[in-house]
Amino acid sequence: MIAMLLALQATVVEALPQDVTSAATETAAQATRSGINYWELMSKASIPVIIIVLLLLAGSFISWVIIFRKARVFSQATHEADEFENRFWSGADLGKLYSAATDRNRSVAGLESIFEAGFREYNRLRDRRGLDGRALLEGAQRAMRTSYTREVDRLERNLELLANIGSTAPYVGLVGTVFGIMVTMHDMINSGEQAGIASVAPGISEALFATAIGLFVAIPAVWAYNRFTTRVERMAVRFETFADEFSSILQRQTGVDD
Repeated sequence: MIAMLLALQATVVEALPQDVTSAATETAAQATRSGINYWELMSKASIPVIIIVLLLLAGSFISWVIIFRKARVFSQATHEADEFENRFWSGADLGKLYSAATDRNRSVAGLESIFEAGFREYNRLRDRRGLDGRALLEGAQRAMRTSYTREVDRLERNLELLANIGSTAPYVGLVGTVFGIMVTMHDMINSGEQAGIASVAPGISEALFATAIGLFVAIPAVWAYNRFTTRVERMAVRFETFADEFSSILQRQTGVDD
């Protein structure tokens, strides 16, 4: 479908008279030098192009909301991880750390959530009779893996939507470009006379405007998706490392051999 749209756009542009395409290029250059009136382009655009541009602007708004929210989430996650690791490795008693994690007046996330899940399961199994140290350790590890998966899913939330916006926006803009050129050619045919520069160049500018909006939406979304994906991977490695280190501590307490 994408290949068909690209081929159609190329065919339509080649079919336009040379003076028209040259005029459109000159008009775009003049607009760049003197400033483009985007509201005027929108007001004179055809209904399909207006709908497509509005969809793109809605996608841009959604993507920026996601970007700002995820930036805050990752900043908070990094700060909380640093703070908890400082308390954990300062030699604080595990029981006191667990009591602080289970305080109902505060919510836990990240490393503290993984610690809380593992130590809670460890204490629960330790109160049972007939369970050896290996069973305690395996139960705590399962609980930490579950919490780890939950925390990574929380960090990845809405990233898929950001990727979809970034990957589809250029093609949605391309559809608007094709519609704009089709409308321009239709007006040329219905005019019954050779179209002049003043009547054709705005239509081509309108068509190219849709593609520009698509790129404007896609570039920040793709950049942010790649950036946040890298940060998710780094935090996931940090979670795994802590879970392994905490497992080693529990292993020494239970006296389980490797």
